Order: sequence, then structure tokens, then C-alpha cells
Amino acid sequence: MDRDIKSVDDYLAAQLRVAQSALRRVRSAIRKAVPKADESMSYGIPTYKLDGERLLYFAGWKKHYSLYPATKTMLAAFKDGLGNAQVVKSTLQFSFAEPVPVKLIGRIAKFRAKEIAEKKS
Repeated sequence: MDRDIKSVDDYLAAQLRVAQSALRRVRSAIRKAVPKADESMSYGIPTYKLDGERLLYFAGWKKHYSLYPATKTMLAAFKDGLGNAQVVKSTLQFSFAEPVPVKLIGRIAKFRAKEIAEKKS
């Protein structure tokens, strides 16, 4: 990955072709679900923050894309609704071979926003 990547658009453009479409859909799902989230790059991957708190990150890999963090409370709330996602520590991994679960990603983004709001109150 190019170290000169400064924006999410740059990040997406640098991805393998197979990843670009899926990652654009992930980005869109997060932005639609939590339009007040701030988009930036952190740790070299797209990052969304809400009220200064980390909401979600996503990243593309060779055969899958990942969504972070998968908190314990989020995993418990979605345990029966994660479909074919693989849970690895605090990461959800989705195969490029499967359709992007945009509704699930939107629900996860909203859940994480609620977690952040509850933490602040």
C-alpha cells in the first residue's frame, strides 16, 4: 500500500479492482447510517469517528475486507445476524466472493453510534 495515501478516495483507488466496488459499498453504508461521522484516514485505513470517538474502520485485503472494531456488546447483539462474516478477535471479515451486506453494515454503524452516545452520557 502506498504510504502517500491521504484520503479515503486515494485508499479506494489504490485497492485491487475486486476490492474497490465492495469497499465503496461499505463506505456508502457507513456514511448513510451515520451521516454525522467524520471520515478520515488512521492507521493507513479509512476511519469514521463520531464525537471524537472511533466509530468504525474498514480495510481491504487480498480475499476479504474487514470492519473494525467488533466490540463484545456488538458481537452479542448481532450474534445470530452476521451471516457469513468471520469473527477474528475484534474484527469482522467479509469475503469478496459474497455480496456486500450493506444493511448489516448500516445496522452495525448505527449500533456503534449508540454505543458511543451511551458511553458519553
